[in-house]
Amino acid sequence: MTVTAPPSGRSRLLSFFQGSGGLAIAIVVMNVATYGFQIAAARRLGPEQYGGVASLMALLLVIGVVQLGLQATAARRIAAAPDHIASIERTIKTVSLRGSLVVGAIMLVASPLVWHLLQLDSIVPALLVAVVAVPLTMIGGQAGMLQGERRWLPLSLLYLGLGIPRLLVGTVCILIRPSETSAMVGVTLAAFVPVVVGWWALRHPRPDASPAGAQEHSLRNVVNETVRSSTALLAFFVLSNLDIVIARNTLSHHQAGLYAGGLIMTKAVLFLPQFVVVVAFPSMSTEGSQRSALMRSLVAVGIVGVASTLGAWLLSGLAMIFVGGASYSGVQHRLWLFAVVGTLLAMLQMLVYGVLARQHRGASLLVWVAAVALTLVGITMGSLTHLVLVVVVVDAILTAVLLVLSLRHLQDETPAAVA
Repeated sequence: MTVTAPPSGRSRLLSFFQGSGGLAIAIVVMNVATYGFQIAAARRLGPEQYGGVASLMALLLVIGVVQLGLQATAARRIAAAPDHIASIERTIKTVSLRGSLVVGAIMLVASPLVWHLLQLDSIVPALLVAVVAVPLTMIGGQAGMLQGERRWLPLSLLYLGLGIPRLLVGTVCILIRPSETSAMVGVTLAAFVPVVVGWWALRHPRPDASPAGAQEHSLRNVVNETVRSSTALLAFFVLSNLDIVIARNTLSHHQAGLYAGGLIMTKAVLFLPQFVVVVAFPSMSTEGSQRSALMRSLVAVGIVGVASTLGAWLLSGLAMIFVGGASYSGVQHRLWLFAVVGTLLAMLQMLVYGVLARQHRGASLLVWVAAVALTLVGITMGSLTHLVLVVVVVDAILTAVLLVLSLRHLQDETPAAVA
């Protein structure tokens, strides 16, 4: 009789970090580091200059839709067709390289517009956005390949490389010289670290288990899906970052800076449960598990959001330490509203990824409609409180509509699977 020895503490710890638990920690660390940089920038630069940096960070999130579109496309295709990993990854690498250069060129041409629209001190930060767009876009394809293969440990290292260098390098830059340009220099230099991590993790591609059907993953098909996914995510990120642009153009610079400080809370709540999206998306892309994966994920995201909102309400004084300190005291009693916005956006993000997993092409139109509605109503608001309340209402309505449509679309999933 053979007796199997129980796993040692070291092996259990290694298994944890190689699994989704380690990924969750890595994403939390990445987000803490990312927003740690924004907190450092808020304190070092003050409300007026930090408003410009916050606008640039929001712009990078919008530009990042190509990155996320590539990641969603790669992860969905690999999860749905694991026999064609090599074919998919060859195509994804090609699309990632070409797409990153295209995005960088577009932002270079658009840099004068960015300079004037965001009312920056000079054009240099806008030019740096064009540079940083290249590595950030390439990361999307790398992360998607690792996500689709469920290789959580190297994906965790990539996410750590995305967050920690930004905090360290970016903080050093703004300490040396507190300006919008210094902040963007730090962000740009740090963005090349995760590209190296991704290249190292993917340097030995896995072979295809079956050549049949590999033509479905041609360059043209992958580009088309990436464009569709990026368009849907663009709608979401325009909606989720539109309010800071509205604030910069309708409120005073001081009020817009306070609003930007409140958005640190919003973004923290939005990205805190991001690991749920990353882990659940391959399951949402697999037939037979879409409905259950979506509902479990929404519940998890909702719990995190409610807890964060209660914390922002009951411990607003403590939360102000992370928002930016005494300079942003004017937003303290409204931090819980910004946490509500973050909760709604996190649930919206999950619903949008559910749409991408099902390759449903119509739902993103609703997000664009919500963005237009927010713009039309938001530009008439003359105070910080009124603007954030408008954002809450628009996001809540859109979340409810997308949830109803998703449940209706997936209601026949179980019977179909049984048949």
